[in-house]
Amino acid sequence: MKLVDKKELRIVFMGTPEFAVATLTQLVENGYNVVGVITAPDKPAGRGRKLQESAVKKYAVANNLKVLQPTNLKSESFLEELTALNINLQVVVAFRMLPKVVWQIPKYGTFNLHSSLLPNYRGAAPINWAIINGETETGVSTFFIDDKIDTGEIILQEKTSIAPNDTAGTLHDKLKEIGASLVIKTIQQIEAGTIETIPQNDTEELKEAFKIHKDTCKINWEQSIEAIYNHIRGLSPYPASWAILKNDDEEVFLKIYDAVMEKEIHSYTTGYLLIDKKSIRVAVKGGYIKLLEIQLPGKRKMKTSEVLNGLKLKENAIIC
Repeated sequence: MKLVDKKELRIVFMGTPEFAVATLTQLVENGYNVVGVITAPDKPAGRGRKLQESAVKKYAVANNLKVLQPTNLKSESFLEELTALNINLQVVVAFRMLPKVVWQIPKYGTFNLHSSLLPNYRGAAPINWAIINGETETGVSTFFIDDKIDTGEIILQEKTSIAPNDTAGTLHDKLKEIGASLVIKTIQQIEAGTIETIPQNDTEELKEAFKIHKDTCKINWEQSIEAIYNHIRGLSPYPASWAILKNDDEEVFLKIYDAVMEKEIHSYTTGYLLIDKKSIRVAVKGGYIKLLEIQLPGKRKMKTSEVLNGLKLKENAIIC
């Protein structure tokens, strides 16, 4: 006999980006009673600075779910509205840090889905850093929230491999589906009363997933060819790695979305460009990074062959 019947659960879901939509979709399609969805306030975006709804809000509105968009999670008005929903479980996916007054409300707790194998890669950008660091395996974890970031006791984890050609985008799409299924398994354990949590081990040296900044995205061409390749794919398609293209007296900000490694012994200096009508290869230690998809300022991202149709590179052009 189940400890909690599915019909008794009153769930509030918290999330904002597209990654979180997969989990909310699974909750709805599995017949769970989602009595409220909490997401970020609408924000101006684009050239027209029009207000944009989050991906989670768009899904919630389309499925007639109640939406709350608090600016202050500690405000009395929000807490009153949240309490009035008579919730007994909160599910969090890609949302901001919750104050204790919020996460301690539900009878069955508040748990979070994180896209790493905790305790490694706590923080804002676990998918990016796993690839940047050259990991060959990652996964997802559910854990009960406590008063620190991503440190609560682990409920369930599921591993998956990182392919040599995975990007942050492809791994994101893989993990959002694995994570959505893991959330359902976690709730089923809550229903059955079979949850056994595991405290996170902080005694080992942990890898962090710091927030990605513009400086983080700049390519260091002095690194190994593997490190450069991992850096590019770990930041693709967003926010994208970048470099400076020096073309005679002109310096151009260049975003790089796709590239391949060509391991080869050569005598060129780092950053030297080998250019033909269809490709740009950058000389690095241990070979070349062949640029496949790039973006110039004010332009859309394009295949390198397209860019070369309008970009005249001098013989002394370098990248740094």
